[in-house]
Formats: sequence, C-alpha cells, structure tokens
Amino acid sequence: MADEHTHAGDPEPAARRAVSRKTLLKAALVAVPLPALLGSGVALARDHRTSDQLSPTPFCDDGDDPTPPQTEGPYFKPRSPERTSLLEPGTRGTRLTVSGYVFGLTCRPVAHALLDFWQADDAGAYDNSGFRLRGHQYTDSRGAFTLTTIVPGLYPTRTRHLHVKVQSPGGPVLTTQLYFPGEPRNHTDPIFHPALLMNVRQAGPAKQATFDFVIDEATARG
Repeated sequence: MADEHTHAGDPEPAARRAVSRKTLLKAALVAVPLPALLGSGVALARDHRTSDQLSPTPFCDDGDDPTPPQTEGPYFKPRSPERTSLLEPGTRGTRLTVSGYVFGLTCRPVAHALLDFWQADDAGAYDNSGFRLRGHQYTDSRGAFTLTTIVPGLYPTRTRHLHVKVQSPGGPVLTTQLYFPGEPRNHTDPIFHPALLMNVRQAGPAKQATFDFVIDEATARG
C-alpha cells in the first residue's frame, strides 16, 4: 500500500511507501539496514510473486490467517531422523535448497519450531520402509530454517510437492504441502493451493526456494 502522504507526481513514492511490520522484523533478523528496505521494498520470501503470477501466501500482518493446512497423505512416518539435509550417498535428482522463517500470528519469529519434511524421490516414489528423503529439524533463534534435498519427482494425479509438518514448542501442528511455480500439473492437481507456492530460482545446476510459514501458537501461549 502506498504511503497516504504520497502525492501525485511525487518523484520518489516507492522510497516512502509504508513498510509492513513483517518487513521490519526481517530487517532485524538478517541485519539489513532499514534505509535499504525503504528504498527497495524488500520483504519476506512470500511477499514476492512467483513466476506463474499466482497469489502468494498472505502477508504476515497482525491477525492474519495462518499458512493453509493440507492433507497429510498416506506416506507420513513418525520419528524421522533429525537433519537439515536429506541427501544421502546415491541420492539422484536436482539439488534443491529450501529456506525461510516460521512466524506466529503476531509476526514474531518462532524459535525452536519443529519442521518435519518428507517427499517422493526423483522417480516419484516414497521410501516406506526406511527414512530416505525424510527428516526433521528445528528453527534457530531467529525462526529461520534451511533444508537441503532434491526436487521431487511426479507420480499419478499429483504435481510436484514437499510435505511438511510445522509446530511451535507446545503448540498445535500445521500439516501442509509446498509447491513449485510453473508446473503444468498445478492446474490439474485437486489438492494444489496457490498460497503454498514457493519462490524458486535456478542456481547453476541446482534450485533454490524460499517460503515463510505463519503458524498458530495459541496452545503454546495458553
């Protein structure tokens, strides 16, 4: 939203646009000078539109809705190993790094939030006997996380996606899925939700993605 004091013909309206509370929080988290933010409009991962121009997950303004939940599916397994990289010797596929933050409904970062990821391999198959391409981790003191994995393969009826459970310490569990922009099957997958699109870019032979979760901490606060 433009600053209410910006007038027609103002040569620098973008430099004085209102900065959301979430943007200021990220500036503090990553130590970016506020003047740089005011001039560039930098915001969190989800604030930037993805390449297929679908609506991103909503801004984390006070009182905003949490990240949409989705079905767990048939392949979740509890007690996955704790690790930030799902890569193992012999893992095939395009390397993918996913990073972002976990926020509460008041836009405050959630430290030590649990994130449990699982996904299909490059051929679209899940490991149901072991824990290949499965693992959990915790956000750091800034609410940040990073996952190193591969781009999941396709299997019948589904587009490419990552499964994840997110939980603040003592709070309710959010079960959801993350999607890739520009996938043809996004338009035919009955589960796909545009608010769960990651921002994805090519990084040499690999891909880098970002996504920020907004979760309900009501149980933890009670």
